[in-house]
Amino acid sequence: METSVELAGLASVAAARLIDLLATDGWAAVRSSVLSLWRSAHPERVEEELDDARDELVQARREGEGRELQALLVAEWQARITRLMATRPEAVDELRALFGGEPHVTGTQDRQITGSLTQEAHVSGGDAFQAGRDMNVTRGGQA
Repeated sequence: METSVELAGLASVAAARLIDLLATDGWAAVRSSVLSLWRSAHPERVEEELDDARDELVQARREGEGRELQALLVAEWQARITRLMATRPEAVDELRALFGGEPHVTGTQDRQITGSLTQEAHVSGGDAFQAGRDMNVTRGGQA
């Protein structure tokens, strides 16, 4: 049996991936699977709330304000997913199948990278450097 810490971790991962997918083209592919999780608990309301959240997030990203809203949505849906698992324990396996139970792990034993990455940069009159892993920036011929 899973501990509350394990379930909280699953809820966190699932909520983050749900909101990451929400404002992308990938949402269409998982939408019905996500809605089926709530099939016994007001699926029509959840559908409307996810559609509203998607619209808000897409609009906020267009206006350059998506990070704060995304964090709020992750927290909101993490709580909902936690409640869902409490009322429907069988949803745990469905969540794992849909979003994965553990963050993706790559790398060697001594150098593993876990989790997901979202980057956003807004630059005016300067440079921005972003990397998902190691980065070396050389300026003026010096390393």
